[in-house]
Amino acid sequence: MVDEKDRRILDKLRENSRMPTTEISEKLGIARTTVHSRIEKMKEEEVIKKFTVRPDYSELGRGTTAFVLISFDPKAGVKQKETARQISEIGMVDGLHIISGEWDLLAKVRGESAEEIGDVVVEKLREIDGVEQSTTCVSFETILEDC
Repeated sequence: MVDEKDRRILDKLRENSRMPTTEISEKLGIARTTVHSRIEKMKEEEVIKKFTVRPDYSELGRGTTAFVLISFDPKAGVKQKETARQISEIGMVDGLHIISGEWDLLAKVRGESAEEIGDVVVEKLREIDGVEQSTTCVSFETILEDC
């Protein structure tokens, strides 16, 4: 389905989704029409789900990132996916994963400060049915971030 040329094209698009096909073509040594048709095919097959932007969150007043590990209470009378859906609707939650291991969910939360994130965790997240407990890890520095 996806071959080495497609992967190389995807790598360039991940660097900059606005990179023109002519530039991708020149950098990879692949004909422009081939680059264009492969991108279109990957869009049709949903290998490429969308093109997006990567904002500077500090410029948006959301320069602090934290990861919140959450345990689910199966006795709460709700399904874990419903609890996850409600957590995902909290405005400052930028990512949410159902995970294996000691914890059940992992949320990525962005805010202006650790205090603001703490308020959201205590006042919103912990009030959701099915949330048993949580622990919050504030990120000191981001080394790599895909999106």
